[in-house]
Amino acid sequence: MGNPRRQPNPERRNEWWTTLPSAGWLLVFFAVPTLLIVVMSFKPAGPYGGFGEGWSLKAWADMAHPSYPAIVWRTVWLSVAATIVCVGLGLPVGFLLGRADEKTRALLLLLVVVPFWTNFLIRVYAWKVLLHPSGYLRETLVGLGIIGENTLLLYNEGAVLLVMVYAYLPFAILPIYASAEKFDFALLDAARDLGASSIRAFWLVFVPGVGRGVLAAVVMVLIPALGSYIIPDIVGGPAGEMVGNKIAQRVFIDRNWPHAAALATLLMIVTLLPVIFAFVQQKRESVPDGSRKGGGKATA
Repeated sequence: MGNPRRQPNPERRNEWWTTLPSAGWLLVFFAVPTLLIVVMSFKPAGPYGGFGEGWSLKAWADMAHPSYPAIVWRTVWLSVAATIVCVGLGLPVGFLLGRADEKTRALLLLLVVVPFWTNFLIRVYAWKVLLHPSGYLRETLVGLGIIGENTLLLYNEGAVLLVMVYAYLPFAILPIYASAEKFDFALLDAARDLGASSIRAFWLVFVPGVGRGVLAAVVMVLIPALGSYIIPDIVGGPAGEMVGNKIAQRVFIDRNWPHAAALATLLMIVTLLPVIFAFVQQKRESVPDGSRKGGGKATA
């Protein structure tokens, strides 16, 4: 007898209908615009700005300009450095939040999310005032003899890194806390009973235990950091220019839209790398050990 026809699974069909709105939203407002940007990067620039007729690789050829390797490198290293610092600070804060009682935890979480109540642009401008040559912070550091009279805190890569860490730190703390909330802290006590120091138990037991939260924190900080435009524009100046600033210049000043599309495509490729890595890592962790090795359990 032949196999009977497989009956449609109602639960599977309900899953498709539930996923359809979000999938349609991503298709219309993410996939299609992304594809359009990639296509526009192969158009020539018009004589008065915008797009010209036909197709051309000039926008990609212009990426060989000598200034671009330094800008791309600055974008990558500042983003990676900000991610490392944010995750490094987010781990102890997430640990503290996970171990705190309900009342203390609520207060600490409030302090983490309070910056979101203020407009992002206002917060960055506040840092510009704070780091200004005549600002209180610089005058205090000069008065204490920590920095010299000619040292500038503004318009350099250090200022960009500082403000990026300030802006994106909550995006590292919250996913780490979400994992720490589910972590069994009795494992740390067991590790200390077995002779591990508190720091060793933290790094060898707690950090792997909240690995998914750390991975989510890396993605949530690295992606917006790579696409930063406002922070380097306000506090970085020419010495802190990143790829996002070049895209804005090509769109609004030069009106060389194909070149802006090529830069945006390059930035999208770099941005997608951590997302792909996180996706592959999550898939790898979800596969059982026996299936990963290609075999099931041995039978007697």
